[in-house]
Amino acid sequence: MECTEIHNDDACNILMELRNNRQLCDAVIKVECEEIPIHRNIMSACSPYFRSLFTREIQNTEKVVITGVSAEIMSLIIDFAYTRHVTVTSENIERLLPAAYQFHVFGLIKLCCKFLESHLTPQNCIGVGRIAQNYSCSKLEKRAYRFLMANFPDVSEKSDEFLQLDIGEVCQILSEDELNVKTEEIVFNAVLRWIDYDSEARRKHIARLLKTVRLGLLQTQFFVEKVKVHPYVKDNELCKPIIIDTLKHLYDLDLNQNIAGNAGLPLARPRTPHEILFVIGGWSGSSPTNIVEVYDARADHWNICDVADRVPRAYHGMVAFNQLIYVIGGFDGVEYFSSVRSFNPVTKEWTDVAPMNSKRCYVSIAVLGEYIYAIGGYDGYHRQITAERYHSARNQWSLISSMHTERSDASATSLQGKVYICGGFNGTECLNSTETYDPESNQWTLVSPMNNSRSGLGVIAYKGDVYALGGFNGIARMCSAERYCPKSNKWRTIADMGGPRSNFAVEVVDGMIFILGGFNGVTTIYNAECYNGSLDEWYAASDLNVQRSALSACVLKDLPNIIDYAYPEF
Repeated sequence: MECTEIHNDDACNILMELRNNRQLCDAVIKVECEEIPIHRNIMSACSPYFRSLFTREIQNTEKVVITGVSAEIMSLIIDFAYTRHVTVTSENIERLLPAAYQFHVFGLIKLCCKFLESHLTPQNCIGVGRIAQNYSCSKLEKRAYRFLMANFPDVSEKSDEFLQLDIGEVCQILSEDELNVKTEEIVFNAVLRWIDYDSEARRKHIARLLKTVRLGLLQTQFFVEKVKVHPYVKDNELCKPIIIDTLKHLYDLDLNQNIAGNAGLPLARPRTPHEILFVIGGWSGSSPTNIVEVYDARADHWNICDVADRVPRAYHGMVAFNQLIYVIGGFDGVEYFSSVRSFNPVTKEWTDVAPMNSKRCYVSIAVLGEYIYAIGGYDGYHRQITAERYHSARNQWSLISSMHTERSDASATSLQGKVYICGGFNGTECLNSTETYDPESNQWTLVSPMNNSRSGLGVIAYKGDVYALGGFNGIARMCSAERYCPKSNKWRTIADMGGPRSNFAVEVVDGMIFILGGFNGVTTIYNAECYNGSLDEWYAASDLNVQRSALSACVLKDLPNIIDYAYPEF
């Protein structure tokens, strides 16, 4: 249960003053050796427990003896009854919540739950979930479980609470579609860690646990070298049918890659993603498109989504902000846009928001703090040196300081409290310059230029650096890439992409940089690649359904209806 408290601070102060001065008090609560004067009506308004106590059971008794709680905690409860405020800390939460539950002080229970929710960690989320269950805090219980699902890799590696779970609880967690794991190796390693904690008693459960791992999604080499031959697995007869079924699936998969999407097999069923990548618009064939595609990284699958806006756009910007998608500026083949549209992925509705102060095609977009930034671009006549930012609560665009250089077809991102914009075209030449914007000083500063001139490039913040990828150097499309370290103010070359491209989309999904579509110098492409910064390697990902360049992308996390965009549809 929850209750809504409406009170006046002045009135609360007066009531507290009366209690402190022992004025108009009509009862005393005795806890341990301490006697605390109170007003019955104030305590009754705070709690059904005290209301029942003072109206039916002891109407004529002035002194009430309370047991099972310390004087310190009871004082906090009484203070809350008068002020509707109490300081919840890590030191008192374990005593305060049970007492608030015991005396039905629902407002204080809500405050304790809010504290626990704000202090969720991979190490304590399982315990917090149990506390919430014990005290009927259903909302906190759900949020603790969602936190466990979202942060399972850290939970499985760092949490001692995970090791204390029984076999049924472990199987329930590992079987969840919502388990947020990039690979099933994480799940298998979690199984091993749990068994290793008490191997003599737990190794007998290996077959049951193995069924919770989506073995058909493992790399064949990992399955053969790490799973099949592991002593827990090899020495258990019940595991043999599981191993045979998995080997058959992996063999069939090696022969025919198309069966990867077969979600009918429990051992190959993809987990529900916690992130969905949206791609909207771009130039396809001889005209701009309004087609929306979504990417499920867990299934490595693209799906055309029937939520297209009425207006096609290319060379536009796009960001996710407060669980909405904003599509900004661009070009439809005839008109250069200052208009901005927002898409709500929950209601699946498009809405006009305030237009920019300038028309901006080839615009660079970034999000920093409470603002969306639109920088540079082309209005059909001039390359822009101006920049502006949007405040969603006010639905208003405001001009900020202009850059040092006119630039369109650049790319921007934000990192460590600053906006970075790199490269572009000034109407005469492709640029290698980089500028940063500091919102506190409202100033742009030139920093070390890139090693290469790049127009139509992709720029993204990743692992503490700014990455500049691909683009056009004035002669050819490029497959080279480089990264900028703000501390050293230096650019360093990284591994080349699989092929040259410009005017593509770039985003970070599941801890990797994805580049999507673009133009390779000959034709518009639909190829996608992903980059692992830890290994400095690029890998092929599933291709888009639609060939397009001048597209834009963004990522939305933990949508309440994310299942609508996942593949396959569960």
